[in-house]
Amino acid sequence: MRLSLGISTCPNDTYIYEALVAGLENSPFEWDVHFADVQTLNEMVIRGELDVAKVSAQVFPSVRENYRCLDCGGAIGYGCGPLLLSSRSGAFDPELQTVLPGTNTTAALLFRFWYAHKFGGAPQVRYALFNEVYSSLLDKSSAQGVTIHEHRFTWERDGLHLLQDLGAYWEQETGSPIPLGIAVARSSLSDEVVGNVENEIRRSLSVARARTELVSPFIREMAQISDEKVIEKHIRMFVNDFSENVGKAGKRALMCLWDVSKC
Repeated sequence: MRLSLGISTCPNDTYIYEALVAGLENSPFEWDVHFADVQTLNEMVIRGELDVAKVSAQVFPSVRENYRCLDCGGAIGYGCGPLLLSSRSGAFDPELQTVLPGTNTTAALLFRFWYAHKFGGAPQVRYALFNEVYSSLLDKSSAQGVTIHEHRFTWERDGLHLLQDLGAYWEQETGSPIPLGIAVARSSLSDEVVGNVENEIRRSLSVARARTELVSPFIREMAQISDEKVIEKHIRMFVNDFSENVGKAGKRALMCLWDVSKC
């Protein structure tokens, strides 16, 4: 059976899905793989263009009529949330615009969640791809922005200022892990097919975990950053037991996030 798959080039995605993309032995599937920024993947799923995809957890209420949430392959965890950074000072200024990594990203929702509790009302925002958010902070064309992925590990080195760890705030306020990303599959696929997809993702993750080296040439080639230590930190932070099985705690976190997204 031939299916389309959408994932990002970030190390946690390429780590989990590498063996699946390369072709697992005796797989029931052939995959047409699309690599894209998470906001682009969100938009592709909203348009119904992919059979299986890794997307922002907060986009699910918008696509639940056409997609189902998988029990593996996502990104949920503790201490792994997006960071609100400043290029200029250590104090957030609600009068200034904040640049966010995509309209439908969980990072954007977590920022709004924090802002609503701290200031009330609607923040001034604009949107950009995640790498553009970071570059705009580095060249100081943006005063403040929310960063995700590898940039969680490079802001201090690059002279930026931490205003708020949005994931830590979510954990503090909800008592739940941070539900950043989920894998979804088209609802029209049968239960058997979806079960096989989940088996393939878990098999792929098992292959990755069995390797001696954490970072493969494929992961290194696809990453948006060349620093090997940062790539390793990224994988260790975002790939965990929730990646293999969302479980009860993960499902509670997702339900909490989806309730917040209605507000």
